[in-house]
Amino acid sequence: MRAQGQPQAVKFTLPQVPKIAIYIVGFIPAVWLFYEGINDRLGADPMRYLEQSLGLWALRFLIATLAITPLRQLLKINLLRYRRGLGLLAFYYACLHLLTYLVLDQGLDVAAIVADIVKRPYITVGMATFIILIPLAVTSNNASVRKLGGHAWARLHRLVYLAAIGAALHFILVVKSWPPEPLVYAAIVATLLGYRLIRSLIKKPQPRRRAA
Repeated sequence: MRAQGQPQAVKFTLPQVPKIAIYIVGFIPAVWLFYEGINDRLGADPMRYLEQSLGLWALRFLIATLAITPLRQLLKINLLRYRRGLGLLAFYYACLHLLTYLVLDQGLDVAAIVADIVKRPYITVGMATFIILIPLAVTSNNASVRKLGGHAWARLHRLVYLAAIGAALHFILVVKSWPPEPLVYAAIVATLLGYRLIRSLIKKPQPRRRAA
């Protein structure tokens, strides 16, 4: 029995935010950007500003997705239930980024688009990164987990690491200079991936020595 007068431990449970709220909040930047574009408030080069802003939000959501595991392991903040939503938001913003380039920038000129992909490294990297994101988005559902099996599904979704590297490199190549912003994002991606690499090396079981 608990002794009288001994204070009882009080547990604070934060209310869980509904998953749909992640999508509602996540699409606010896109809605705002298009609203500002319609009202001609995106600066001297609105198409370029819109295109780059949408791509930057895709990178931010990719980073948020990668941050879920370190937050849980280091700070005991469990946001795993929102990881799929954040990953899908990254894909949706990548789609909007790509559509802005294809429709508003290139006017769906296939020849010009192909020439850009071949001649401009940042577009080559961006297209490759988007292609990597497609199977991740398509299989981001419970049915795919059951069909592929947990281990195969997890191996497939490790491609998000490559996608994050590609997105960060795409951002650096787009600006064609060395301002701090793309380097900061690249450093964040490198830190999150480096954490995983170090942790996997530490947890890697050592081979047993045979008795002489």
